[in-house]
Amino acid sequence: SQHTQSSEQSVDPVDLEEYLITHPLAVDSGPLRDLLEFPRDDIEVVYTPRECRTLVSAVPEERYEAANQRLKKTLLDIFCFRYYKMGTGFNPNTSDKQKERQKGLPKQIFESDEAPDGNSYQDEQDDLKRRSMSIDDTPRGSWACSIFDLKNSLPDALLPNLLDRTPNEEIDHQNDDQRKSNRHKELFALHPAPDEEEPIERLSVPEVPKEHFGQRLLVKCLSLKFEIEIEPIFASLALYDVKEKKKISENFYFDLNSEQMKGMLRPHVPPAAISTLARSAIFSITYPSQDVFLVIKLEKVLQQGDIGECAEPYMIFKEADAAKNKEKLEKLKSQSEQFCQRLGKYRMPFAWTAIHLMNIVSSAGSLERDSTEVEVGTGERTTSGDEACNLTSFRPATLTVTNFFKQEGDRLSDEDLYKFLADMRRPSSVLRRLRPITAQLKIDISPAPENPHYCLTPELLQVKLYPDSRVRPTREILEFPARDVYVPNTTYRNLLYVYPQSLNFANRQGSARNITVKVQFMYGEDPSNAMPVIFGKSSCPEFFKEAYTAVVYHNRSPDFHEEIKVKLPATLTDHHHLLFTFYHVSCQQKQNTPLETPVGYTWIPMLQNGRLKTGQFCLPVSLEKPPQAYSVLSPEVPLPGMKWVDNHKGVFNVEVVAVSSIHTQDPYLDKFFALVHALDEHMFPVRIGDMRIMENNLENELKSSISALNSSQLEPVVRFLHLLLDKLILLVVRPPVIAGQIVNLGQASFEAMASIINRLHKNLDGNQDQHGRNSLLASYIYYVFRLPNTYPNSPSPGSMHYATMARSAVRPASLNLNRSRSLSNSNPDISGTPTSPDDEVRSIIGSKLFHEELALQWVVCSGSVREAALQQAWFFFELMVKSMVHHLYFADKLDAPRKNRFPERFMDDIAALVSTIASDIVSRFQKDTEMVERLNTSLAFFLHDLLSIMDRGFVFSLVKAYYKQISSKLYSVPNPSNLVSLRLDFLRIICSHEHYVTLNLPCSLLTPPASPSPSVSSATSQSSGFSTNVQDQKIANMFELSVPFRQQHYLAGLVLTELAVILDPEADGLFGLHKKVINMVHNLLSSHDSDLRYSDPQVKARVAMLYLPLIGVIMETVPQLYDFTETHNQRGRPSCVAVDDYESEGGSMISQTVAMAIAGTSIPQLTRPSSFLLTSSVQNCSLSAESSRSLLICLLWVLKNADESVLQKWFTDLSVLQLNRLLDLLYLCVSCFEYKGKKVFERMNSLTFKKSKDMRAKLEEVILGSIGARQEMVRRSRGAFGSQENLRWRKDMTHWRQNTEKLDKSRAEIEHEALTDGNLATEANLIILDTLEIVVQTVSVTESKESILGGVLKVLLHSMACNQSALYLQHCFATQRALVSKFPELLFEEETEQCADLCLRLLRHCSSSISTIRSHASASLYLLMRQNFEIGNNFARVKMQVTMSLSSLVGTSQNFNEEFLRRSLKTILTYAEEDLELRDTTFPDQVQDLVFNLHMILSDTVKMKEHQEDPEMLIDLMYRIAKGYQNSPDLRLTWLQNMAGKHSERSNHAESAQCFVHSAALVAEYLSMLEDRKYLPVGCVTFQNISSNVLEESAVSDDVVSPDEEGICSGKHFTEAGLVGLLEQAAASFSMAGMYEAVNEVYKVLIPIHEANRDAKKLSTIHGKLQEAFSKIVHQDGKRMFGTYFRVGFYGTKFGDLDEQEFVYKEPAITKLAEISHRLEGFYGERFGEDVVEVIKDSNPVDKLKLDPNKAYIQITYVEPYFDTYEMKDRITYFDKNYNLRRFMYCTPFTLDGRAHGELHEQFKRKTILTTSHAFPYIKTRINVIHKEEIILTPIEVAIEDMQKKTQELAFATHQDPADPKMLQMVLQGSVGTTVNQGPLEVAQVFLSEIPNDPKLFRHHNKLRLCFKDFTKRCEDALRKNKSLIGPDQKEYQRELERNYHRLKEALQPLINRKIPQLYKAVLPVACHSRMSLRKMDI
Repeated sequence: SQHTQSSEQSVDPVDLEEYLITHPLAVDSGPLRDLLEFPRDDIEVVYTPRECRTLVSAVPEERYEAANQRLKKTLLDIFCFRYYKMGTGFNPNTSDKQKERQKGLPKQIFESDEAPDGNSYQDEQDDLKRRSMSIDDTPRGSWACSIFDLKNSLPDALLPNLLDRTPNEEIDHQNDDQRKSNRHKELFALHPAPDEEEPIERLSVPEVPKEHFGQRLLVKCLSLKFEIEIEPIFASLALYDVKEKKKISENFYFDLNSEQMKGMLRPHVPPAAISTLARSAIFSITYPSQDVFLVIKLEKVLQQGDIGECAEPYMIFKEADAAKNKEKLEKLKSQSEQFCQRLGKYRMPFAWTAIHLMNIVSSAGSLERDSTEVEVGTGERTTSGDEACNLTSFRPATLTVTNFFKQEGDRLSDEDLYKFLADMRRPSSVLRRLRPITAQLKIDISPAPENPHYCLTPELLQVKLYPDSRVRPTREILEFPARDVYVPNTTYRNLLYVYPQSLNFANRQGSARNITVKVQFMYGEDPSNAMPVIFGKSSCPEFFKEAYTAVVYHNRSPDFHEEIKVKLPATLTDHHHLLFTFYHVSCQQKQNTPLETPVGYTWIPMLQNGRLKTGQFCLPVSLEKPPQAYSVLSPEVPLPGMKWVDNHKGVFNVEVVAVSSIHTQDPYLDKFFALVHALDEHMFPVRIGDMRIMENNLENELKSSISALNSSQLEPVVRFLHLLLDKLILLVVRPPVIAGQIVNLGQASFEAMASIINRLHKNLDGNQDQHGRNSLLASYIYYVFRLPNTYPNSPSPGSMHYATMARSAVRPASLNLNRSRSLSNSNPDISGTPTSPDDEVRSIIGSKLFHEELALQWVVCSGSVREAALQQAWFFFELMVKSMVHHLYFADKLDAPRKNRFPERFMDDIAALVSTIASDIVSRFQKDTEMVERLNTSLAFFLHDLLSIMDRGFVFSLVKAYYKQISSKLYSVPNPSNLVSLRLDFLRIICSHEHYVTLNLPCSLLTPPASPSPSVSSATSQSSGFSTNVQDQKIANMFELSVPFRQQHYLAGLVLTELAVILDPEADGLFGLHKKVINMVHNLLSSHDSDLRYSDPQVKARVAMLYLPLIGVIMETVPQLYDFTETHNQRGRPSCVAVDDYESEGGSMISQTVAMAIAGTSIPQLTRPSSFLLTSSVQNCSLSAESSRSLLICLLWVLKNADESVLQKWFTDLSVLQLNRLLDLLYLCVSCFEYKGKKVFERMNSLTFKKSKDMRAKLEEVILGSIGARQEMVRRSRGAFGSQENLRWRKDMTHWRQNTEKLDKSRAEIEHEALTDGNLATEANLIILDTLEIVVQTVSVTESKESILGGVLKVLLHSMACNQSALYLQHCFATQRALVSKFPELLFEEETEQCADLCLRLLRHCSSSISTIRSHASASLYLLMRQNFEIGNNFARVKMQVTMSLSSLVGTSQNFNEEFLRRSLKTILTYAEEDLELRDTTFPDQVQDLVFNLHMILSDTVKMKEHQEDPEMLIDLMYRIAKGYQNSPDLRLTWLQNMAGKHSERSNHAESAQCFVHSAALVAEYLSMLEDRKYLPVGCVTFQNISSNVLEESAVSDDVVSPDEEGICSGKHFTEAGLVGLLEQAAASFSMAGMYEAVNEVYKVLIPIHEANRDAKKLSTIHGKLQEAFSKIVHQDGKRMFGTYFRVGFYGTKFGDLDEQEFVYKEPAITKLAEISHRLEGFYGERFGEDVVEVIKDSNPVDKLKLDPNKAYIQITYVEPYFDTYEMKDRITYFDKNYNLRRFMYCTPFTLDGRAHGELHEQFKRKTILTTSHAFPYIKTRINVIHKEEIILTPIEVAIEDMQKKTQELAFATHQDPADPKMLQMVLQGSVGTTVNQGPLEVAQVFLSEIPNDPKLFRHHNKLRLCFKDFTKRCEDALRKNKSLIGPDQKEYQRELERNYHRLKEALQPLINRKIPQLYKAVLPVACHSRMSLRKMDI
């Protein structure tokens, strides 16, 4: 492959910056100017303030300053290339965009869609049927009436100026203008969007970091009612996950007490804050599952008595009995009031219940009624798996919970709760047996709305859209996710939850029974230091200073189920602590007993060594108040002189949980942040844990803390990710100064970053986009990262930085190192004198540029670090790019020339980096496929980004370096396709640059790039868009991948080279990449097409110039393209109309017919090219339909948009061979973009729906089978936060969902698809037409190359044959007329076959239902006749061809409408009448003759149409039309073939074969007249052996034209090859009919022809077939059946022509009389009415006079072939007896007195022998009877026939082999059984008992006697045979038979032995007339 080699060699790209300086464009503005350079605002840096959900910031007021350090920044800045936002450039052509661009398409009119709907058409047919059936008496219908019809019909509109002699140039010009007006601008907008599987490469914009929510659920508490209402009840709601044994939300406290009830607590509860009155809450669930329960707990005010006692009244009283129990209730109420007054601030547990959440959600989805009653505790069927756990879309449900369980005092812990919940799911729940507390709690559960109003965050801040503060709010409930959630912090949250769990006072002395724990959060040790930070519950103030736990009555070791929520201060000191005080509460009122007695104390310090203290604690409890300064110590420390409960043992269990975005709660992170903070603040020594770190030790500690980051937990790392990376980057950019030395931490930080990033990737693989970028990291780079000290309007560099882990609340953690150097003593928060950012950057000592440092570190790193960096190269690349852009922006270098933007050293580093990474790709692509794919993609995106910011020439050189590395490896790899595939990915990404077109220098004219003189381009003349020196330069350079082309249009050159290399059929092993490379080109062009910047046609022409070589590349691939034309069958009708046979094909794969229809639609392809596995062989290289289609649409785009003058120049340079290739391509395009028609879309829609199920399985296999980065994307579950499982297909597999929904399209969508397809077809064909015009002009200009005009014509004709829109056809006919007028001799002398084709096409369009098409087609046809006439005063050729075309059209076309054609004929007549120039010639008369003749054929055709349902009649008509063409052989042949077709359709293969034999005989006749070749058959005579009918084809009649006259016998069949073809078809049909003997006869004619041609191959085939035929004769002996014959007579005037006609019908073998009778009766009954038709049941002669004249009678009789005795000698085999039949016989029994049957001696029989006009099988299945004779048999003759028949049966049964005992016994029984009535004995007694008186009967008597003799002999043989066959069980039966036989023999003996003496004398010979026979002649 020479061409591949050369194109593989790399060229040096042009130095773009240099070129742009040396070649300024002449124009200053205008569309072309924009193609030259990137826009000024290509890159901008945008700051976006971060959105805050709440109305006020979450940051606590107390210490704005201090908090400032810890806050996330309020500004996320986004650096972006502009198109991240605008998305100009390279829009991927998504289907929605596509829909947008397809708006307002004009409706194209297609005939195929306009077809009349079945019903109206059917009615017309029925009308026709009911009319008379007569066929006119004249053989061709009466001329007069047909001309009368024609004269009276209306013509279509005539085309103006058609007959004027306009110069060709002008016509071309007009056509051109019309064609170019109103064209669709964007070709690709009409093409279905390419697979989304290969989107144009761009990085998706990551999501803005935001707070994490799971699926949100809104729960509203509507009402809570008990049977009695005596006291306030308080409730809380929370979610629990049973499987994880975890509480997964905080508590939501609410109460639904009436005002009266609340009043009972007045003294204890201060006025309630509105935030505590919420009754609805929003829960968030990240991991919904079947195990989530909503648990509701109720508490009431503490009272005397345990829970059971207190709950008793609720269980026994019923609301209904309130009146009865009034007194008791009053008493209870007053008790409650007392308790509320005394103990109102204490609570006690009361009751609980739980709701299985998923059941509600799933049943709400299905239940129709509004409220779903749920009875808790029912055994629920739990559906398995996660499919039901979708909370985003279920129908809201209202539940009424009716049962509560009372709390057991000893089972309050969470452990117990989980046991209960697990038990609830069992069918036989223990809880069922408990006595419930009946109540009614009504709750609404629904999916939470997107942005609910009046919402409070867990910190009680108002979420935005909070119009009125007085409205009752909804609370957001904080989630405690069941498993880790990996999302970085973006909001300030600092909450602490305290869970007292249990207390053990069993061993404490003294009374302590009703115990409550008071919890306080203290900032000092004084009791007044309690902070109001404990959140209130319901109907109370927002914050309290203390909280009490509920009391369990009389329990010394209570469990607690409390949750105390604390708002942590932003800054903690060592004095903050939690204080727990234990009280004994006395419930009874006794004198001088205090309400509460303190019985113990304990505490938890909040900070330990600077870290927040959380977790599970088991604390000792002190009996007395703690001493001074206790708060800094832990209670575990034994303080001197203190008394403890139970010897200082741990007796109080409590858990403390923090949810904080301030405290990392991870020791490693804490240490790192603390050290960095110490550096910032310059505070030494640092205390971390138990260590004090001095300054001199700091460096080592810092480095070890950096490397120890690896050990930290992943969850906190992710939460503090932004801060962590910021700090690491800071350490790189600003090496800290420790002890006066600058410490370089670049390497350590780089390593730490690499390892953190890899950890994230490995563990969070559900979180990646299709390029393997982790979304957390991507959004960090995109939104969060910026160079330190480049804050927007910052008062000083760095005071707005993130929270560092500050120790002191006094000084802001400024990141400024100036202080450490004492450069500035001023307060850093007051801005100093502003300097430019760059100076500021430099002024900081030791500051580095991050991108330079990063590149350096990366280049020098090695080993595992390098590996880690390679794994996630994308991260460092994107970081580097963002850093570069920031640097340019803040240093004001964005406008600097690109060559001066970055230092040499940095560029070298980048070059080194790219080179080593490329070599990694090359060396590792086989081992680490997936990693290399990612690396390759990352590298490409990096270079893609650099093109926007660096010297572009330099970036091109990097691309070249990459290419070089890959090419060097390609030749040594056995299977290069993977490597080439990587290279394609790389290229595709580079080319998806927004300014790709500009990068290709579209305005450069391929001048040698060296020439610096600007004069060349300044000479550009704007008019043509091309300079004059295009002419001088060899145009070929622009169309070939020449070196200058590839240098100047560097990227386009690479793309086209790839295409050429991969499509090269020699290219080994690359054919798996066809689709990929073609999609790349397709997507590029598609995006240019839709790009608004290139919408100006001039600009588009420039863009198209970049792709001119594409035409050549595609021309090379012609042999590999999918052959769309194959789907057209011989007649040139697109067979895709016949999609119906799709279902019947039964195969699961898509059939050929539909493949084309499907090629362009959105059904996903089922198979991946498996061709990788096959070895390269040429046929595997052929492209799929889909790829070919993409390639061809690219070709059309270039042809559409390129400058015509350039194309024309190039065509002029092409050789004839190449031009022909181009025409072949266009031919293929016509088929490829043919309109498929609405019906196909509808049908495909229903089909794909059926298939979608199995496709899903296949698709899954395909996608999951071969793993590469792109498949990875599908494999990963997108939304799973931290779930480590790879949920392969989440949510019913995201993209399947869309697909299945997509499959069943709506009516409108189908309409739209058809509309788009119609517009695409029209536009594609118009582009083809434009190109053909250019080719024709080329021919006109060069005056050579006329030979290609045939090709042009072929494409034109092909396009006319396809399904086209009216719009296109108008232009097409205009072009065709122009072509014929320029080159008339083309059609009439050279391309004669094309002339025939043209006539056929024009005629077909003349019968179109759309009038504009008709007007144009008839105009074209008229001009064609006229031009033919002008050449030779006679248009015999056109006449002939048109007549033939009409015949074949009529014969084959299903939806052919004669009415329309009649109008076109009239139009042609009108032209002839108006044509002044030719008025005086014979032309008008000739036209008239022709038109009338055509009209005649039409009329016959109409009749054929009427008889469409009557096959016999239809064939008769066709037969008659063919007969009418006896003297125009071509047409007769056409009709014979039409008949053959009709027969084959009905499986009459024998008749079909006869049609071919007749055709062949006809051809043979003419061939023998034309040329004398010995081996050819001598006309018809040769065929006599095949069929005796064939002589009718002999051309002896005088009026037949001699064959060499112009236009006669010019069809393709009148050649030797044609003859051979017909004979082959005949043989095939005979073979299908089972007539193998005839096959032999046919081949006898064929063999000499092949022998003469020495064609051994054909001969071997023939002999093979002969052998097959003869062996079938042997095998099928006795099994063949050829046909059954019936005589059918029609009587009655209703039948018209058929009245009194008799026919012999040939029906398929084994047709019963009843069947044909039923068929004919049904058929004619439908036509005339069922009551009119009557079938005559007997076969007696019909007497017309006795019939009812208003009825139609049909007489049907079974007939058998009849042969005379002498014939039987020749007709030996079954075949002989069933072939060439002309005589048939049927018998009718009668007696002389008129009855059919009588006694033996009076039974006569009539035999009727019919002779037909032709022998069966013939070219039709019914033949007229032309002769009838009758023979009448006397009774004795009837007897003789019967006896002969019996004897034969006996003989047959006896000698049958193998023997058949059953049959034998049956025959014997019938012969010798005594009981047989009219059996043999009776016959003998009647006829043989006496010698007849009449001497004429002597012979008969004797004959009968001899018959009996023979008969007895045969009986004996049969008995003997039977004896040998029977078993012992039939012995008796055999004896009986023998006895009967002997009896019979004895009885017959005397009769048989009596001879008539007269016969044995010399008697006179008996005259023939003794045979009493009546012969009746009937013609």
